[in-house]
Amino acid sequence: MQLTGFDQKIAFVTGAAGGIGQAIVDLLLQAGSTVVATDLHAPAPRPHAQLHPHALDVRDAVQVDALVARIEAELGPIEMGINVAGVLSDTAVAQTSDAQWRQVFAVNCDGVFHVSRALARVMQPRRSGRLVTVGSNAAGIPRHAMAAYAASKAAATMFTRCLGLELAPHGIRCNIVAPGSTLTPMQTGMWADADGAQRVIAGIPELYKSGIPLQKLATPEDVANAVMFMLSEQAGHITMSDLYVDGGATLRG
Repeated sequence: MQLTGFDQKIAFVTGAAGGIGQAIVDLLLQAGSTVVATDLHAPAPRPHAQLHPHALDVRDAVQVDALVARIEAELGPIEMGINVAGVLSDTAVAQTSDAQWRQVFAVNCDGVFHVSRALARVMQPRRSGRLVTVGSNAAGIPRHAMAAYAASKAAATMFTRCLGLELAPHGIRCNIVAPGSTLTPMQTGMWADADGAQRVIAGIPELYKSGIPLQKLATPEDVANAVMFMLSEQAGHITMSDLYVDGGATLRG
């Protein structure tokens, strides 16, 4: 099946400098989209006429609103928004500082709010648009020493579903793609040694963490493909959904 609905459409992607965000940018470009690729530091430029890298701090609502207005004025209407920007916290609650807690929520939750609100404001009058938040399966299952991260992702997930309810009468779809353990620097940074991948796949009983039934980590492309489906015309009757892409790790759909 050929996914459609991308050619000559403008997409706004956060967290685009690497990992899942970069994989989404690549697939959007291949599908014929014009891509505004943003990250805290502008993603590296590439020789592609349809790629527009920008620095963006999603924690700053004024900065987000300004960039969305600039893109609308200079390139045209933004049809797709993909929230990927995120930070990890793997500190136990008793050792988590107020500053750590606020930082995780500022990026993972406030950032989704700022970007989604800015895009909703321009999409709603046009009665057209598609939004996807890249969440986490940690939003749906307790994780040891990940309370701040899991709570922020759960908040972003419910926010996106509520936004979908508000925007549905305007023909705008809002969905979540929830990855599990994915082969990115965020994941490998938690490993103590070369056996990290196998420990994750097998499960870590002492931390009450189940393994991955498919016996492999996700790749960024696995997650990006799911995002592309949710953005496509083939998902035209899907909104407020939370699609887990975790190899069965959470034993849920």
